[in-house]
Amino acid sequence: MPPALLRPLYPESIEKGAERLVALLRGHYRLAPRAIALLLLEEDEEIGELVRRQEGPARWNAIRAVVSEVKRAFNEPVSYILAVKRQEAARTLARAVISREERRRRTWGEILGDLTMRPLVGIPVLLLVLYFGLYQFVGVFGAGTVVDYLEGSIFSAYVNPWVNAAVDRLIPWPLLQDLIAHDYGIITLGLRYAVAIVLPIVGSFFLVFSIIEDSGYLPRLALLVDRLFKGIGLSGRAVIPLTLGFGCDTMATLVSRTLETRRERIIATLLLALAIPCSAQLGVILSLLSAYPRALLVWLGFLLLVFLLVGYLTAQLLPGDGPSFYMEVPPLRLPQPGNVLTKTYTRMQWYFLEIVPLFVLASVLIWLGKVTGLFDAVLDALGTAVGYLGLPRATGEAFLFGFFRRDYGAAGLYDLAASGALSARQLTVAAATLTLFVPCIAQFSVMVKERGWATALGMAAFIFPFAFVAGYVLNLVLGFTGVLG
Repeated sequence: MPPALLRPLYPESIEKGAERLVALLRGHYRLAPRAIALLLLEEDEEIGELVRRQEGPARWNAIRAVVSEVKRAFNEPVSYILAVKRQEAARTLARAVISREERRRRTWGEILGDLTMRPLVGIPVLLLVLYFGLYQFVGVFGAGTVVDYLEGSIFSAYVNPWVNAAVDRLIPWPLLQDLIAHDYGIITLGLRYAVAIVLPIVGSFFLVFSIIEDSGYLPRLALLVDRLFKGIGLSGRAVIPLTLGFGCDTMATLVSRTLETRRERIIATLLLALAIPCSAQLGVILSLLSAYPRALLVWLGFLLLVFLLVGYLTAQLLPGDGPSFYMEVPPLRLPQPGNVLTKTYTRMQWYFLEIVPLFVLASVLIWLGKVTGLFDAVLDALGTAVGYLGLPRATGEAFLFGFFRRDYGAAGLYDLAASGALSARQLTVAAATLTLFVPCIAQFSVMVKERGWATALGMAAFIFPFAFVAGYVLNLVLGFTGVLG
């Protein structure tokens, strides 16, 4: 094979810039110097940090100057230009070694795959996926049928009464009794929420998401929403972390590092923290509101409005150029059961290893808060705040739980609704405000890691008052229009 077919031909400015970078490199790397140079031009963060440590301040400043000079020579990101040239080289290589029939009938999968990227067909397909995948399977079956059985028929009927009786009989100290059992115990609250309420919702969502992912539908969804996302400062590529946010916002915040620019990553992180409910929170809220279809539509419309409005305003305020978008689109195919089950099992394993201990830790923190009185003080303040939203003071407890974990708060809301303490209007306002409420501890920690303390604290400082102001406005609108009585 001629070498010309194996190596992409980049623009002269990039080739000369790469040569200058190679000449500056003195460190020892596992990759070839030219590969390191090209990754530096793409502004790869990990390679940049590695080179900065190995080359020292003087050479690092010279390297940055070369990268900046090459960037100024183009209107598009250098990473985009490199990707296009590599694709051209790959196509040239493929044409040299692959022969195709002149006339080949397109398969139904190819036709359907193309149609799902066009709004006329793509939007109805998306609505069907949301209705049958999220609403019916996750909301009605997972968060309804399965949760009702585990929470009502297993834990409330057998596990919790047995644990309370055993702890009261075997442990003479009330403080220790409250840590393990009763209202806020590790078993009766933490494990009950984790296993009986959140686990079936997360499991059903992971199964649906694995099917969607394995089918090749996600990249088509990215192309479908690209034009809409451009209006909020994002490209269609952002649909990947934003969709993952419906599984776990913490994991999705990590995935946002795949976006091209820092501006996109900040916008995506803010929207994940504000307007994207995680799978467990989403499932519980869908389960609660499914009994009131009008309330469910109000909640969805309100969140969509907040998502678009905050995204648009953030895009206007943040400096930087608009995003570019390119993505490989795999063939649309029938999901493979083995792949789906493996992905679902892996994610469920992650849930048990990473999330269940956090539920236990949250129960311990709540117990400490109760013992020290801090919990009651914060709860009293939140009770006053939710009163302005037209909600009973007890709702403040669900918001406090939501700070430890979003799904923890949603599960607390589930208990309130089950007791009949909330009307349809109150339930809608509480669900909307809780969805917008400050990110949980795990997500905030990842926000600090990915975006830095200043950005993470700035987002939290904006989200906390915004959530309550938005909930207050929603309650006023619902009361004025009489939509939910």
